[in-house]
Formats: sequence, structure tokens, C-alpha cells
Amino acid sequence: MRFLRRNSTTDADTPDEDASEVADAVDQARGYTPSKGRATPKRREAEAKRRGPVAPPPKTMREAMKRNKELRKQNPVSKEERRAAAKERRDRMNAGDDKYLLPRDRGPVKAYVRDLVDAKRNLLGLFMPLALLVFVALLVPNVEIQRYATLLCTVMLLGMVVEGYFNGRRVAKAVREKFPKEEIKGRSVGWYAFIRASQIRKLRVPKPRVSPGDTV
Repeated sequence: MRFLRRNSTTDADTPDEDASEVADAVDQARGYTPSKGRATPKRREAEAKRRGPVAPPPKTMREAMKRNKELRKQNPVSKEERRAAAKERRDRMNAGDDKYLLPRDRGPVKAYVRDLVDAKRNLLGLFMPLALLVFVALLVPNVEIQRYATLLCTVMLLGMVVEGYFNGRRVAKAVREKFPKEEIKGRSVGWYAFIRASQIRKLRVPKPRVSPGDTV
């Protein structure tokens, strides 16, 4: 019968075809990369993952100094480089750059409060000189001088408290009008204005952007 006969042509070609199919399968296996099941992370994300979580910004000057000390131990640099970096940070802080300011001084609201305070001459600006005067008066052995110095300081302090109260209300009202969409807390803004006004003008950080008498 014909179906029992062996086809020599077919049987001869079969091994070559099988070998070719095996070779193609091997080539595909070598060049095929299986799917990872997720998107390839960006370079920035990969670098951030290697570095670890980013620490939150310092809340106080003491915390910032402590962190800078730890960073100096991890990455030792020369004194010249440290001085240059410190000078740059100080200059940018004095200029009012939000990136280098403490959290309490950041934002357009706080910048506007500083301008309102710096545009007026305040009795509170004599707080530190007055404290120095009291200290010197206590060193003088004369009782009369101590008495008059104490009386003067008491009157000045009362005047500063009254001025600080009305100045805080004025600043809070102006800030609410300037930023109607912002949630303004009167006590927080008033206290910030009080602290700013009680500092000597030349020692204020950031440096004043306006002169006394300017319109803000």
C-alpha cells in the first residue's frame, strides 16, 4: 500500500527543517528580554532612591547649625570653600531669598509684613538699647541713677507694649487687604511684626528693602 511506503524526499528534508527551527528559537531566546511588569524609573527617581529620603528643612537656627556640622564631617572641604559658601548663604538670606530663609520668614505675606514694619520708625526699635541702658545702670553704685533709669525703662516699656499692640492690628489689617485669599491669623502676624520692630534696623535679617517713610 502507498501509505506504508517511506517518502525519501520528505524524510531527508525533515532534519534540516527541525535544525533550522531550533536555531531560530535559540536566536530569539538570546535577543528577547522578558517584560519587568513595571515602567522603567527615571534617572532622577533612581538617584533619589539611592540617596535615600530627603531630610525636612531646619526649623530653627540651632538645628541648621547642627546639620551643617554633620554635613561638614561627612563631606570635608577646605576653609576657603566653607567661608565662601557661608558668605553666599548669608548674602542670599540678607537679600530675602526664600530658599535660604528660615520657615518663619518665608512667603510673600511675611515679606509684606517686613516691608510694613521697615517703612515706619518704631519706638520698639529702642528695646535693645534700653535693655543695655538698664544693665549699665545696675552697675552704677548710685541709687538715684538706678531709680531714674528704672523709671525711664518702665515708661518706655509701657509705651512699647501699646505701640506694639496697635502696630500689630494695623499690619494685620493691611495684610488681609493685600492678600484677601490667604488665611491670615492676626496674632501670628502681629507677633511677627512686633519681633521685627523690636530689632535694631541694621541687625534685621533679611535686610530692609524699604526706607522709613516709603509707601508700601
